Amino acid sequence: MSATPTRIVVLISGAGTLLQALIDAQQAGRLAGRIVAVGSDRDQAEGLARAARAGIASFVLPLTGDRATWDEALTARIADHAPDLVIGAGFMKLLGPAFLARFGGRAINTHPSLLPAFPGQRAVADALAGGAASTGATVFLIDAGLDSGPILAQQPVPVEPGDTVASLHERIKVVERRLLVEVVNAWPAPPDASEDGLETTA
Repeated sequence: MSATPTRIVVLISGAGTLLQALIDAQQAGRLAGRIVAVGSDRDQAEGLARAARAGIASFVLPLTGDRATWDEALTARIADHAPDLVIGAGFMKLLGPAFLARFGGRAINTHPSLLPAFPGQRAVADALAGGAASTGATVFLIDAGLDSGPILAQQPVPVEPGDTVASLHERIKVVERRLLVEVVNAWPAPPDASEDGLETTA
């Protein structure tokens, strides 16, 4: 009897290229899981259109007013889809205590640097400004800090002469997409569809 597929909710804020890598892998039979929903904090995010084209349910919850209330509401919307794994794929908001209480240990994110170096939204620009010989991509468990959770996978990307933020970031993205699929495929499958998620030992 085959293992129950990992139910995945993906959170996005923009173009959704990381989401597309997951969709492509799923459609090609190369993803050990099933994307059951895509959530966004922006109603015009291109990633929502990608989800629609793939026939994946989506929801939008903009951050308005109190952040704690939004965090609780987002957690409830995610929980509606009973995910085993939540993926931040270019989601540009920090996830708060309500989310972590429900999904901590089974929520992952990607980042365009070799963490702990260059956390934050300017990671690629900071690597160039700092004269780094290489940077890279990281997949990590989400915790309460800024890009500070336990690291699950990393790969270096050399900085080449004449690199701009755009050119370097494009090469990082190629690695980032592949690493994300690999981490999802290595994620322990839920033992039973009736169980509410799983814990990771990372």
